[in-house]
Amino acid sequence: MLNISKESVHKKITLTDYKSGIHISNGNYYHWFNRLSIIFLVMLSIILFLPWTQNITGSGNVTTLTPGQRPQIVQSAIPGRIEQWYVNEGDYVKSGDTILRISEIKSDYFDDKLIERTASQIQSKNASIIAYRSKIEALNDQINALKQAQILTIEQARNSYLQAKYTVISDSTDLLAADWNRSIAKKQYNRIETLQKEGLKSVKDVEERQLQLQATSARYITIQNKLLESKNKVINAKLELSRLNASYLDKIAKSQSDLFSAESALNNAEIEISKLENSLANFSKRYALQYITAAQNGYINKVLKGAIGETFKEGENLVRVMPAQYQQAVETYVRPLDLPLIHIGEKVRVQFDGWPAIVFNGWESVSYGTYGAKVVAIENYISDNGMYRVLLAPDANDHTWPTGIRVGSGAKTIALLNDVPIWYELWRQLNGFPPNFYTPKNNSVDSSQ
Repeated sequence: MLNISKESVHKKITLTDYKSGIHISNGNYYHWFNRLSIIFLVMLSIILFLPWTQNITGSGNVTTLTPGQRPQIVQSAIPGRIEQWYVNEGDYVKSGDTILRISEIKSDYFDDKLIERTASQIQSKNASIIAYRSKIEALNDQINALKQAQILTIEQARNSYLQAKYTVISDSTDLLAADWNRSIAKKQYNRIETLQKEGLKSVKDVEERQLQLQATSARYITIQNKLLESKNKVINAKLELSRLNASYLDKIAKSQSDLFSAESALNNAEIEISKLENSLANFSKRYALQYITAAQNGYINKVLKGAIGETFKEGENLVRVMPAQYQQAVETYVRPLDLPLIHIGEKVRVQFDGWPAIVFNGWESVSYGTYGAKVVAIENYISDNGMYRVLLAPDANDHTWPTGIRVGSGAKTIALLNDVPIWYELWRQLNGFPPNFYTPKNNSVDSSQ
């Protein structure tokens, strides 16, 4: 009581005069309270020394173990216009099934016979190549014939040149003989003339010797002229040899020039054929791209562009397909402070959204509704949310994950670390210290996903 008034009630009223007052005054309730307090303190002391598993919690979502099993966005490699849909949302498609048909919106490909016309151009160019090859073969034959004719003609001209040289040698020998005869005739004439003056020979003998001298002199002049003619023939034969050689070289050079031109035209035709074949292959491939097909077995999840006649650019998303077969996994995120504590192969507990669970973070044995997982990949670069991504796969030694979960649903993860007393964990939490760092015995090298 506050005893605000100077009149005290307890002096006038005795509580023991009432039944309830007697019951309260004679009770021993504080004894039970003391006992309960002692029991609570003993239990609390025992609990503080119980083992507690340090853990790192995180949140993420269900995904697939390999990239090829994740939801696929079907795109078109070319711009186009939607003409016809062959599937509806929720339909099951096999690999290679046609999902939709599109048409061209670029004027360069409006021609329906573009492939046939390109193939016809290739045939024409092939005919040109055959003609060029025939021309090259004919020019090669012509060059070979000219070279053979050159060899024979030059050999013939060289023989004529040698004959002219031998004629000069023969005429030179005849000229020496004629000169020698003329010298002898002159000596005989001088001797007869001297004897005639002395009266030993007649005038007739002198005149005969004079005639003989004149004949030998005339023959000498004739042979000398013949020698000059032979020398001229040598010069002419040499000039003819040079002329014939130059003529054949000119003809061969012209034929080789025509050959090179034909070979160049052949190369250009082959280049054009290569370009046309490339264009034909591109046109054929582009025509095939007008039919959008499924890359693997799966379900049509969502149509992103559905209006007939709607146009789109290359690379735009058209439809989303969920693969039919996939291995479940969970991607979760941990703080940079906790990243050094995560290792490949570590055990993790997972709680899926929509599946009831009773979770005691530090006592996995009494947790209910959680499933086992292990770390298979750790991202080496920080994500946009300021945390590091960790990929978890189902633990083969634990309960099988529920089959009803879907890719993209939420999940909470608990990475289990060291076992410590509860009092130590409370002290760590109050002081804001990170969990104890440790390295597992069978630690493998971290890999990024």
